[in-house]
Amino acid sequence: MLFLQDASYTHPNRDLLFSNINLAINRQDKIALIGNNGSGKSTLLQILAGTLQLSDGQVKTESRPYYVPQIFGQFNDHTIARALGIEDKLTALKQILDGQVTEENLTLLGDDWTIEERCSEAFAHWNLDAPDLMQKMGTLSGGQKTKVFLAGTAIHHPEIVLLDEPSNHLDTVSRDILYEYIKTTAATLVVVSHDRTLLNLLDTVYELSKRGITVYGGNYDFYAEQKMIESDALNQDLKSKEKALRKAKEIERESVERQQKLDARGKRKQEKAGLPTISMNTFKNNAEKSTSRIKGVHAEKVGNISQDLTELRASLSGMDKMKVDFDHSALHNGKVLVTAKDINFGFGDHLLWKEPMNFQITSGDRYAIKGQNGSGKTTLIKMLLGDLLPQTGTIECTNMNAIYIDQDYSLIDNTLTVYQQAQEYNSGALQEHEVKIRLNRFLFTKEYWDKPCLVLSGGEKMRLMLCSLTIRNHAPDIIILDEPTNNLDIQNVEILTAAISAYQGTLLVVSHDEYFLKEVNAAGSIHLPATAYSKPFS
Repeated sequence: MLFLQDASYTHPNRDLLFSNINLAINRQDKIALIGNNGSGKSTLLQILAGTLQLSDGQVKTESRPYYVPQIFGQFNDHTIARALGIEDKLTALKQILDGQVTEENLTLLGDDWTIEERCSEAFAHWNLDAPDLMQKMGTLSGGQKTKVFLAGTAIHHPEIVLLDEPSNHLDTVSRDILYEYIKTTAATLVVVSHDRTLLNLLDTVYELSKRGITVYGGNYDFYAEQKMIESDALNQDLKSKEKALRKAKEIERESVERQQKLDARGKRKQEKAGLPTISMNTFKNNAEKSTSRIKGVHAEKVGNISQDLTELRASLSGMDKMKVDFDHSALHNGKVLVTAKDINFGFGDHLLWKEPMNFQITSGDRYAIKGQNGSGKTTLIKMLLGDLLPQTGTIECTNMNAIYIDQDYSLIDNTLTVYQQAQEYNSGALQEHEVKIRLNRFLFTKEYWDKPCLVLSGGEKMRLMLCSLTIRNHAPDIIILDEPTNNLDIQNVEILTAAISAYQGTLLVVSHDEYFLKEVNAAGSIHLPATAYSKPFS
């Protein structure tokens, strides 16, 4: 149903993204396409959708795929109807109902007389408040745009659906609707996502990398188990090869020393025997050649093992290469950090929540801040940080060191280089080489040190943020994460998960990713009340 044969794609700047990709997806297959940032997942989806052309190879589909993109900016000037590809039908229907029963209008509409009703039903299913189909996409929030395109699956009834990070902007309720669609649809699905709950609903994982596509015949948990087995085997090979390298170097040293002792002994015998100078020089040359030959043999062995070791290390995943050494808060567990009494926010007499909020946060707590899109989660965080004051009630906060990490990693200064950014957190006065060792540990090799932070991807900014926190001399008492996984690939989500899981201080997380919340043990929750506003609030 979906076929790629010897597929290659080269960027307009002539950089090769991938080559010789072969892919066969059968009817009603449900495929997860995963890979690190920059591996070409979104590009491959666009090629399958027909919006990008291959540089080489062939792509074949039995029917036209329906594509839900990750980025919607290109549709901001479109009406909802145009973005969904139904504007011509709606115009034809309106003209027919107005008496313009032309051949052109009848052809455009076909038999689709219920297009408006089907749109209303689809929007209602995805919890969209019956938007005007002539409304501009640019007036919608990210979550609303996603739901418009997802509603298109019920409007068009496609046989093939391509989804690129479909849960990114969705709240918990909308994610549940998406998960139900994934489970029940009869369509063929190809999904790019870092949402591990969603990935576990899919039958097969296709991993895209520089080596091509590797197929894992199971859901994400099965894939993770297989990758762990591969990682364990690779680390075992690495240890064996490191041991072999140490042994080879030891044998090389012993052999050279042994030969040198034999040469010295031979020289002393020759001197005692009173051999002529020419004979002595001949023996000396032979000894040097023998030592050189032994050195060459062992150097070749050491070189071969070193080459194997380099290749093995290059195969390690980011998690295996990285050492996350997160410092912990010095505050004792149970110390009261925040007390909120009857708080609400708004302007004038217009309050944000229908009911005021009351809660307490103590040191060592790990809370998820929960609420639907537009319920004011970010507003609550700003009140906790002292950036906003409540309209009613009080928030009492002890003197605490808080770090706020949003989904754009705004703590990273885009005007600085990677090395300069790391130095900004060097309160412990680490030497230059020590800072660079830390950067290397977080996969920032020498080539990155002078790069401006502006060009870093979301995952790279996240790793630089974690690296900076390990360089910092004082651990934060509380870390606040605001949708931290939205712009990350699977590898970087796992890196962040490992770091936050290891952190022993207080944690507040805004996230609709239940899998992530479970992994970082955000077992408690602060639920936001229903809003008094009709429009979403940040």
